[in-house]
Amino acid sequence: MTLDAGFTLNAAGLRIGELRGQLRALGAGPLHEARVMRLWTHALPWDSPRRHPADHFPRTLDQALPELISTLSGLARLQLREPSSDDEGERLLFELADGQTVESVLLARGGVCVSTQVGCAVGCTFCMTGRSGLLRQLGSAEIVAQVVEARRLRAVRKVVFMGMGEPAHNLDNVLEAIELLGTEAMIGHRNLVFSTVGDERVFERLPQGRVRPALALSLHSTRADLRASLLPRAPRIEPADLVAAAQAYGRTIGYPVQYQWTLIEGVNDTDQEIDGIVQLLAGQYAVMNLIPLNAIPDSPYRRPSWERAAHMARTLHQRGVLAKLRRSAAQDVEGGCGQLRARTISIQPRAPGGRAGAAGAVGAPPAGAAPAGVAGA
Repeated sequence: MTLDAGFTLNAAGLRIGELRGQLRALGAGPLHEARVMRLWTHALPWDSPRRHPADHFPRTLDQALPELISTLSGLARLQLREPSSDDEGERLLFELADGQTVESVLLARGGVCVSTQVGCAVGCTFCMTGRSGLLRQLGSAEIVAQVVEARRLRAVRKVVFMGMGEPAHNLDNVLEAIELLGTEAMIGHRNLVFSTVGDERVFERLPQGRVRPALALSLHSTRADLRASLLPRAPRIEPADLVAAAQAYGRTIGYPVQYQWTLIEGVNDTDQEIDGIVQLLAGQYAVMNLIPLNAIPDSPYRRPSWERAAHMARTLHQRGVLAKLRRSAAQDVEGGCGQLRARTISIQPRAPGGRAGAAGAVGAPPAGAAPAGVAGA
């Protein structure tokens, strides 16, 4: 899309830095730029009252505004809404400018869970997203656009980066999105939750940011061998070392670290795992979130009974670990990561050692295109 002679914006993969650069090229000063970002991220009308001189844009920017608005509106277009019966979650499917699709979930109490990649390459064996492989990274503006569209539906006060994709493997874009959400979008820093399977780059870069989000570490097992089988392409870091790095970051920012644990019957809901969690987390400034599995088709994994899950949470609490048993949002509308998208493009199970097929995927890359990066926890 051309905004002015020699200046273009491509909505697919758009980064916030590119957007800011375009605004400056169109004559925007710092206050003009801040107003554009504020109107966009708060989903406010573009014709909001202009009370101050800085609210009146330079002529070149004013003339380009309709095309700019069109580009921002096309970053993520809502295609499908599926509310859950208990009003605890609502699955949203967005179409991006190049025809790819990603999911978000509206959560209780003003939260939204957003995606950071199209597809996934970590290949978590209990996650639908991993079956498609990674198709492409999301630009930081596309990540923020999911929050903007959620704000058109209701108030958003918390953003968790736990949707499709592994944020650690799209780190520049995710951190750029976090900075905008924690500044112009006015979301509290502890209400921005960076979720990861664990990566040394995360622990290095998160403390350096202007906005330092809360951290959620997808642990899923205290046994290195079991964790490697559940998260086959996650970095090979010992669970104890992951916890030590996460806790060090938690002490730096003063927020408790959240640990994510997808409960799988007979796999990681055992007494052995309870002992392992206690050894790692007893007395730590941390929260263990136990989340019963969202079952996916053609998977051997099953969700444990609620009684077993409650027993695990209760036992951990009694032994010095703050544990919370969570109901995975929108379970009755296939709310697990990637499930709604999979239904719309008919993702097939990944063959052992091979790649999955995605029949009918809109905007899918050509055959033989190699995915790069990683995926979701």
